[in-house]
Parts: sequence; C-alpha cells; structure tokens
Amino acid sequence: MSVPPAAHASASDQLEAALVRIADPQRQGALVFTELYADEARAAAAASDRRLAAGRALGPLDGRIVSVKSLFDVAGDTTMAGSAILRGRSPAGRDARAVARLRAAGAVIVGRTHMTEFAFSAVGINPHCGNPGNPRDRSRVPGGSSSGAAISVVDGMAEIALGSDTGGSLRIPAALSGAVGFKPSTGRLPAEGAFPLSPTLDVIGPIASTVADAALLDAVLSDGDPAPASFPVAGQSFLVPRGRLFDGVEPAVATAFEAALDRLRAAGAHIVDGSIDAELDALAELDRIGVFTAIELAATLADLGITALDGIDPKTRARIEAGGKAPAADYVRMQRRRADLIRRMDDRLTRHPVLLLPTVPLTAPAIAEVLEDASFHRVNMALLRNTRVANLFDLPAISLPVPAEGLPVGLTAMGRRGGDRSLLGIAAGLEAALKG
Repeated sequence: MSVPPAAHASASDQLEAALVRIADPQRQGALVFTELYADEARAAAAASDRRLAAGRALGPLDGRIVSVKSLFDVAGDTTMAGSAILRGRSPAGRDARAVARLRAAGAVIVGRTHMTEFAFSAVGINPHCGNPGNPRDRSRVPGGSSSGAAISVVDGMAEIALGSDTGGSLRIPAALSGAVGFKPSTGRLPAEGAFPLSPTLDVIGPIASTVADAALLDAVLSDGDPAPASFPVAGQSFLVPRGRLFDGVEPAVATAFEAALDRLRAAGAHIVDGSIDAELDALAELDRIGVFTAIELAATLADLGITALDGIDPKTRARIEAGGKAPAADYVRMQRRRADLIRRMDDRLTRHPVLLLPTVPLTAPAIAEVLEDASFHRVNMALLRNTRVANLFDLPAISLPVPAEGLPVGLTAMGRRGGDRSLLGIAAGLEAALKG
C-alpha cells in the first residue's frame, strides 16, 4: 500500500529535507524533538540508499524517515517519558522491541519526540519540556500524549511516527493536527521497552499522513501480513452511535463530521444511526470504581523506588496520589468489569462491525486556555471522552482527517476487537471517499 522512497527520492535526500525542517525555528523542532539522532540517521539513510541501489531493499519501510515517542527505549539514552523525575535513571541497555524492529526493517530513526508527562494527558503540554504548538496554528495545543509524533509528521520532520495510546494518545493529536492515527487491539504490537502508563490499556501504534503509511508501520511491527488493500465503501454499512458521544460537540466539528457522512453516502456507504449508550452506562459503572491509569502508574513509580513526587507536574501528581490510595479489591473489580465490557461490546458489534464518530468533540484550544488547572482538566476530559471508549472496550480505532473549514477535524472508525487488518482496509476506503 505504501510507495517506497526510491520511487521519488533517496533516503538521504528525504532525511536532509527533514533535518532542514527540524532546524527551522518556526517549526519549533527543538521542542518537538527531545533527542535528535542526525549522525546516526545519516548513516542509516546512506546504508538504505546502498541497499536500494543494489536491489537488496529490506522491505517497503527501508529508507523511510521515522520519529519515535520519548517513552520508547533507545540504547544508550535515558528514557524520561516526558518527566523530569526520571532524569536520573540509567540509560537503556537496548532498544525497545518496536525500535529494534524498525531498524531491522531499514527505517531511518531521526529522533525521539515530545510527549506529555508519563503520557498522562490528552492536551499536549508539558512544563518540563516546553509546549510545542499545533502545526496548523502555533498558538494552539497539538493534542497528546503523542504530541511531538503528530507534529513531526504534519510538519514534514518525519514520514511516519511511532507513538502510544492509552486513552486516545495517537488519535487525539492526529485529529487536532490533521493526521492519521491508528490504535491497534491490545497486544497486537510489541510494547516491551516502552515506559508504561497503564499496562492494561497501553498500546503502541503509528501516526502518519496516510492510512497506507500507518498500515505499513503496523505490518512491520506486527511481524505479520500487510494490511489488505482498500475496501471501497460502496455497499458497506456503518453505525453512527448518536447519544452522549455527540453531546457538546462544537459546531465546527459537527458540521465537518456530518459533511463527511454525506460524502460517504454519496460514495455508496449505508450510514445507520444508532446508540451504544447501554454499553457506555456499563463503562460509567467501572469509572465509579476507579481509574486504571492512575492506579497502574502509581504502582510503576513505586516499583522504580520513586516515592517523593515533588518533581511531577501538580496536574499529574494529584491523580497519581489518588491512584496510589486505591484499594486492591477495587482494582480486581475493575479488571472483572472491563472483561465484561469487552464481551458486551464485541456482541454489540456483531450487528454493525464499524462505528463512526467524531474523534474529539472540539478543535484545538489555545495553549493559553489550558494553562490554568480547572481549564486544563475540563479540556483534558473532553478530549478523552470519545477516544477512551476504544481503549476500555479494546477496539481497534483509527482517526482520519476530514475536509473542514479552519482547524483540523477528525473522524474515527472503530472496529471489532482483533479486526485490525480489516479496519485498516476499510479505513483506506473511507480515506479515498473523504478525499473525493
């Protein structure tokens, strides 16, 4: 599905163009990248060019420029996961498993990218690492937690980005910045060597400019077959879950989303209005018990011997402290409730296997708007509301940019658990129809 770099430019030329963009102060590359591997990337790009010239390419990812979120281990560097409190950790002894697979496939890793602290925020700001602006409007947030990943792709600093998603961290910045973000089913891609926010909910995945490139990275990391070719939308049926996931949607988002549905109808898709509010009621019952991210991050920090949380952003610290006080019995109850949620949603999707909804209910807010605690938490919860459904119910989900006036708007397609390859093929068809 992806065009190899040899078809249009050498890997070295592609890399040099990316490095020029990273060095451009207007693109804020110094904030977007926490580490830049220019020399290593040049060597990798030159090696790729030699392989392609000799007809020995390692595959379709060979020579592609890839950025890596700062929670993935890179041998010889300390993994800070966006937090100053982890600066004293020992450097990683080896690459994260996903990073090693990228290198083995010939990817040119240009650097590690900005993220929110511990990946524990959807907004995209970080008091320890600075606040890079949205590539469509630098005064606005890029979304998180894979903030730098999305910016690197949209601003041409990388062709594909490797990020992670616990409640929307791939899809939220993709939607707010105008990219494609794919969240796979749990366990599809290797998370070994990625700093965990919530081992229960964490997945890793791509942000890219196209579904084809997202599917390419997914195929390489899953060590499986490539995603199927694009499935035309004509004759396919999609469920739009009207109800609480549409409450409070900004007019600009609603207009762009409904116009996107009209394009899909014109391409022959069957759009069916329905509801998953019964399943969301069951999710609300789980939420009343506790929050996986807060509980599991508190446990991870305790395992690292970090008991003093003074160096953590107060917005994040309060949630970690609350999670650390959760009773063990509540955590067990949460795991059991989530297993039931997964079964219920899988049964629900036997009738309509793909849901369509706005990725997030708002366009990117101004950075100045979210610096105050109350506004930050309000925006953070709003951004997570729709995307976290896929994590809690363990559904593959992909956010696609839709035509919109002004700031970017994302449309999400969610599929059945384990149906990742099928969803990627459907997403390619959706992408083609949305582009007209």
